[in-house]
Amino acid sequence: QVQLVESGGGLVQAGGSLRLSCVASGRTFNVMDWFRQAPGKEREFVAAISWSGGRIYYADSVKGRFTISRDNAKNTVYLQMNSLKPEDTAVYYCAAGSRWSLETSEYNYWGQGTQVTVSS
Repeated sequence: QVQLVESGGGLVQAGGSLRLSCVASGRTFNVMDWFRQAPGKEREFVAAISWSGGRIYYADSVKGRFTISRDNAKNTVYLQMNSLKPEDTAVYYCAAGSRWSLETSEYNYWGQGTQVTVSS
């Protein structure tokens, strides 16, 4: 059974940092992504990383502040979030798949989400 389990969310003041983790079980994945969904908004792409880490892509809104990484020995992907802003408040989801994509529709495997709240 394939599972993705996120952790690391919480409440932080603007300018602070959080590190999200997503542990995959049941299989390995070529591509692992982070998406987020704020209240009343559609789920949006945040960051993606390939198996080797040689291909990484960020949404413009987080570029320079967030860093995605992965540890294949632990089947885990991370999202280091620095200089957090109130507009980063959302539920953050891990997604995993075989093909490189920035679209939610391309991913069949999702975690349950972890809440990130940034206070001003």
